[in-house]
Amino acid sequence: MTEFEKMINNILYDPMDSELVELRTKAHRLSKEYSDTFDDEFDKRREILKKLLPHAQDDTNIEGPIYFDYGVNTYIGKRFFANFNFTVLDCAKVIIGDDVFIAPNVSIYTAYHPLKYKERNGYMKNGIITDDEYAKEIVIGNNVWIGGSVTILPGVHIADGCVIGAGSVVTKDTEANSVYAGNPAKLLRRIDND
Repeated sequence: MTEFEKMINNILYDPMDSELVELRTKAHRLSKEYSDTFDDEFDKRREILKKLLPHAQDDTNIEGPIYFDYGVNTYIGKRFFANFNFTVLDCAKVIIGDDVFIAPNVSIYTAYHPLKYKERNGYMKNGIITDDEYAKEIVIGNNVWIGGSVTILPGVHIADGCVIGAGSVVTKDTEANSVYAGNPAKLLRRIDND
């Protein structure tokens, strides 16, 4: 099993594996290239996004700056919008549904590290301090609105129709058609979408 296969299947993996380093470097360069474009450079942005996010729809709209760790592990539905400073550590899959709106400074983290410090402590590889890590898939359903400066942690599933309040840290799965807010994010109320 390759380190990439381990990574996307929540098995301890070596992030300094040459294939993973190459994929990350490509995504980091494309993220920087996209971030350096202007709002009116539609064609240039579209071409960069096709390379960075091959599983995104043609109508994906993201304001720069952006940061993706791999890009190839992010799947974006129709009519997606993300505002400034969108960060996605997509070591595992990040699956985003249709009609999702994301405010500025939102971070999605699939990566996490062992709890035991003896397993977590770094080691030198290729002149860089690193450690082995895990990654858990994150799923964001359809018709979700995520407020500014929200952080979504590994393994979380945000159900259809949810609103996540600004500044929240989402640590657990949510129920559909509900408002969550806080650190950790908690259910505040249900939304009647009829």
